[in-house]
Amino acid sequence: MGDVREYLTYEFAKAVIDDLEPCMDDFLYVYDILNDRYSISATAAERFKMPATEFSNVIETHEKFVYPEDFPMLRDDLKAMVSGEKDFHNLHYRWLGKNNEVIWINCRGRVMTGADGKPAFMVGCINEIGDKQKADNLSGLLGEAALHQMINDCQEEGMHGFMLRIGLDEFKKINERKGVEYGDEVLKQTAVAISSVLGSGQTVYRIVSDQFVIMDTTGAGQEQAMELYRRIARAIVLSIRRNKYEVFYTISAGIICFDEVDSQSYSDLMKYSEFALDGAKNEGRNRCKVFDREEYEKFLRERKLLRLLREAVNKGYEGFNTHFQPIVRAQGRELSSAETLLRFYHPEIGHVSPAEFIPLLEESGLIIPVGRWVIKQSLQLCSAMQAIVPGFKVSFNVSYIQVIKSDVLSDIVKGLKEYELDPSLLIVELTESGFIEADDKFLSFCSGLKEHGVSLYLDDFGTGYSNFHYLAEITPKTIKVDRTFTMKALKNTYENSLLKHIIDMVHGIELEMCVEGIETEEELANITKLGPDYIQGYYFGKPCPKEEFMEKYA
Repeated sequence: MGDVREYLTYEFAKAVIDDLEPCMDDFLYVYDILNDRYSISATAAERFKMPATEFSNVIETHEKFVYPEDFPMLRDDLKAMVSGEKDFHNLHYRWLGKNNEVIWINCRGRVMTGADGKPAFMVGCINEIGDKQKADNLSGLLGEAALHQMINDCQEEGMHGFMLRIGLDEFKKINERKGVEYGDEVLKQTAVAISSVLGSGQTVYRIVSDQFVIMDTTGAGQEQAMELYRRIARAIVLSIRRNKYEVFYTISAGIICFDEVDSQSYSDLMKYSEFALDGAKNEGRNRCKVFDREEYEKFLRERKLLRLLREAVNKGYEGFNTHFQPIVRAQGRELSSAETLLRFYHPEIGHVSPAEFIPLLEESGLIIPVGRWVIKQSLQLCSAMQAIVPGFKVSFNVSYIQVIKSDVLSDIVKGLKEYELDPSLLIVELTESGFIEADDKFLSFCSGLKEHGVSLYLDDFGTGYSNFHYLAEITPKTIKVDRTFTMKALKNTYENSLLKHIIDMVHGIELEMCVEGIETEEELANITKLGPDYIQGYYFGKPCPKEEFMEKYA
């Protein structure tokens, strides 16, 4: 053990830490064992979830910022140091960052004894073992850690210029076809090509995998950034040509103009640039895209909405609701059925349009559990209405995702048995645009509905995807015309004649027609002349909750 005798004090050690802090990336600390107090480099308190740079009750306080699973190990080791059982501390474990992120560290320290030979101080350093290198030996460029440091250094004065984030298109395929070593050579060539066209005040960094970031702090704007992208793209083509086209690849890029963003923090700039780069790749690759604040806000709203939808499903479909809209017979105008319409509300964002949240349910797969819930709500209304309006039917929409990724037919059949309903009282509506590519599973689902006696409607007919061969493949019982088509028919003689011919054709193949979107007496009179079988629209009733529906129509 080291013997501090009279020459080392806690205050002296703190002063040394303060003096050395600007000279190193690691965090220095001193643990005054005799007085149970601790001091660490000021930057550590900015990085980690510790209460301050100096605190007492050392072991207990560590529990606040040490990863829970690792604390017992640290506690036992520190107690061994305090008791004199050990004189050197060297552990790899995890601390928590300011935002509760997990950060791996290596903590080392040497115990120093007092004049009585008992442990007095522990001094040492902490470094992040998961920290990224400041330079990349593969490309010969500075790395992400250096980029992070550069942006942090510019925070006070602010940056004027742009960030160009470049990504190789489909780089994974190069690694798969030619091997990782060849892929590394491509990255080296790309780094050389980028560096060859940079001007004064421009620096390139290699960040994750096949991505590079160019920082321009000269005050240049969007046009200069796009021109730089084009010069880099040309330099890469020349590099490919020199290698006799052994492999051909392109680059995409995202552009951030510093004067046009609200924040220049490292984390925000990386998020903005990644969003812009992803946008370029999603739009077809081999192009650059300028960061768009409105698009980004929409993206953030979608992410937030998806989180709220997932939470709602996990909380027993809290926030979801089903509304029902009446459908009447065109002749006689008596109530025939009701369409089930899904609604969503959350206190944070209010009511959300189905046009916004249903695509998110489908993309995430949440449409499968939500769809089962909708089926149950539909069956409940249908069952409740039988005692009052015998033969009353209920329809609901089924998504293509439900058909190809779940056994929705089984869900429907089980529901019918549970509520003891005749299958003929249930109607499944399929949106035409969602089934543009009919496959075997979809056709099997349609056949299964018919075998069990469940009616099939083709919804939104005439919205731009109409193809009459689908009528032969799925043979629905009824076709529903979208309000958009209805309005055209009411305003245009040609469209009116077209709708009349479609209705006649539908009747000619022994199917029925339902016209949606009727809101006034005049619209009803004009559409009725064309001979539809059913009418749906605000004229007969807006969608409403189950209790209100039964009160109005039962």
